[in-house]
Amino acid sequence: MATIKLGIRELVEFVLRSGDLNPQTERSMNTAMEGSRIHRMLQKRRLEEHPEYEHEVGMKTSVTMNGQEYSIHGRADGVFQPNDHYQIEEIKTSDLAFNDVPESTMTLYWGQVQVYGYLLMQDQQVDHVTLQLTYYQTGEDKVTITEHEQTKEEATAFFQSLVDEYESWLILRADLRQRRDASITELGFPYGAYRPGQHELAAVVYKTIMLKKQLLVEAPTGTGKTISTLFPTIKAMGEGLVQRTFYLTAKQSTRRVAEEAIGLMATQGLHVKSITLTAKDVITFVEERDVAPSDNPFMLGYYDRLKPALMDLLEHEDQLTRDVIETYARKHSVDPFEFSLDASLFCDVIVCDYNYLFDPFVYLQRFFSEPDQDNFFLIDEVHNLLSRAREMYSTSVDEQSVVALKPLFKGDRGFHRRVNALASVFKSLGELLTSEQKSELTLRPQLEAVVDELSNFTNYIAEWLPRQEDGLELQQLLTVYFACLNYIRLSENYSDVYRTRILETNQGIVVRLTCLDPSAFLNQSMHFGRGAVLFSATVSPTDYYQRVLGIDEDGVTYQLPSPFEAHHQAILVTNYIQTTYREREANLDHIVDSIDALRRGKTGNYLIFFPSYGYLATVADAFAAAHPEVSIRRQETGMDETARQAFLDAFTSTPTETLVGFAVLGGIFSEGIDLAADRLIGVGIVSVGLPGLNPETNLIRDYFDSQNGRGFEFAYQLPGLNNVLQAAGRLIRSASDVGVVVLMDQRFSQPRYARLFPPHWQDWRAVKTTDQLSQCIDNFWAQTEAD
Repeated sequence: MATIKLGIRELVEFVLRSGDLNPQTERSMNTAMEGSRIHRMLQKRRLEEHPEYEHEVGMKTSVTMNGQEYSIHGRADGVFQPNDHYQIEEIKTSDLAFNDVPESTMTLYWGQVQVYGYLLMQDQQVDHVTLQLTYYQTGEDKVTITEHEQTKEEATAFFQSLVDEYESWLILRADLRQRRDASITELGFPYGAYRPGQHELAAVVYKTIMLKKQLLVEAPTGTGKTISTLFPTIKAMGEGLVQRTFYLTAKQSTRRVAEEAIGLMATQGLHVKSITLTAKDVITFVEERDVAPSDNPFMLGYYDRLKPALMDLLEHEDQLTRDVIETYARKHSVDPFEFSLDASLFCDVIVCDYNYLFDPFVYLQRFFSEPDQDNFFLIDEVHNLLSRAREMYSTSVDEQSVVALKPLFKGDRGFHRRVNALASVFKSLGELLTSEQKSELTLRPQLEAVVDELSNFTNYIAEWLPRQEDGLELQQLLTVYFACLNYIRLSENYSDVYRTRILETNQGIVVRLTCLDPSAFLNQSMHFGRGAVLFSATVSPTDYYQRVLGIDEDGVTYQLPSPFEAHHQAILVTNYIQTTYREREANLDHIVDSIDALRRGKTGNYLIFFPSYGYLATVADAFAAAHPEVSIRRQETGMDETARQAFLDAFTSTPTETLVGFAVLGGIFSEGIDLAADRLIGVGIVSVGLPGLNPETNLIRDYFDSQNGRGFEFAYQLPGLNNVLQAAGRLIRSASDVGVVVLMDQRFSQPRYARLFPPHWQDWRAVKTTDQLSQCIDNFWAQTEAD
């Protein structure tokens, strides 16, 4: 059995952490880089005083906890021997004055140095050491040194108390896993018989786990991809291949499907601890919002109540949904979001959004600080991952937000000097745009002057901030401060996959770091686990997705056939319609007539998709004017949840009148909705779905042209086609569904598009006139009724 590594800090914090969730020290804004600089400075100073001083001294010991060997390891900041007596130094930095550091934080500081003292005495065979805590207050450049003597007997007792407490939780987790594994051994496929393709998919997922690979799967609607990926992963878990599965999705609706799959297996006797992580702004209790941490009863004393809350939760619940987390959080008066994160450490399946693995600012550091073969990733809806990842690795700062800081903190000259210096950078960039007679510029190299001034600003604020009191002005400043920090952090990864854009907008000058190709970052994140399965109903062509999602070169691709009969839907291409921008007005009547032909084929509900709201409005207005007898619904910009649901509720079962809905490709109604059976019997798609021409997409095109000569494909054609396939996929949701898809653009019949159609579209047919379209639709419905 392999030795498990356990950091000294992790051990100490798990056992000794107490007090508030957000103590004042967590307001410390020191960067890791600044902390390292201070450590080096103090260590150099100590070396000048004590030539025998050693810094960053590695220490470790082995202990057995619950039958498993653990390597307890860490690095002491300094070890030296004044007067032939060992002294061990731990350096801590913060913006707070030493006397303002909470007692709970000081307990953690001293806990770490006490463990180092124990390991040093164990290694050097001495009976006592001097423990030295060196505290550096940034801003004031003030150093406070405190010392304690520690005997070997005291150190041994302290260390053993940590081990005993930690082991008790290891035993709990082991008991949970033993119960889990026993239930997995007896678990059969919850549906009894597999659907076509399900067994093959489950087998290839299991093999992927065995071989520690990355797998890209195209699993069309109806293949049951959620259960077909979760089930083999849980079976592999029962065999000890993995211990923790992350089910990552883009949408809340898909997370519910994963919850239902786990719940279904639970009804068959499965005992796994699963948790669904809910966004902080969603799960935070109403009474916590707009309350300072120092006044928040769910944060005050959080760590004092955490362990009893965890024990209660784990003893009584297996499926930790949002409702369950909120119930126990209220019962024990703990913050629900942080409680869910702490509970996740004891869970086998973690259902969450992409950002918990991939986002550089919010990823789960407790799981992803270093690679762990116990982790495995199931990544659903991966056709959404690329655009999400580009946003995760892009950021901007704007002039308006900075200038808005000028009226704040009146009388604070130092603060205003820094704000004015940062504002002057934007003024210079505006002058650059004026001199170039442009409203935007794109630069390949990084704007070092901007990064330098942002660093000057954030360094000043980090030292200035602890002296301020909470309030609206401070919250406004923090929003800008964190935006600046994000920019600085992403700038550290600046490479050829980035461009710097200077834009003149209604927010004044905006400087944007734009990530064109996040594939390397995605790959790095996926290597925090043993392997990954990435899947969606539409990931064709697979070589494109393998490249842009950062899947390993030796990764495997797998495409399942549709489980539904191809003749259940007609795929018709209107060769008489052109939807390029220049031809739209001339083809408007053709489009209106084709929509009318589609709906005349049979009374029922239809959805027509467009590449933009403007195009939608033009066609919907024309259709409504030509056919006022037909009920229509339109997707509007900024629809809230009530409006969205009202739109979907209009698509009723067994309709007696025809309804035509107008929606946008790539929008809320083009994927993730399930209008089952006869709630939808026809889909029309106007255009090939190309994203609108814009400078940022053009940058992506130019980047991939330089990479592989396929810039237009990668930036425009393939993302647009995916939107088309997703929208068409709203039609056939089950084996009994039937309907018609009309692709209203002659480009669909060209080889560069037709060759990319999925296998179950291979019987598509081109039509040359509206009359021929009507005839084909009539024939389809006649044949369907005859069958």
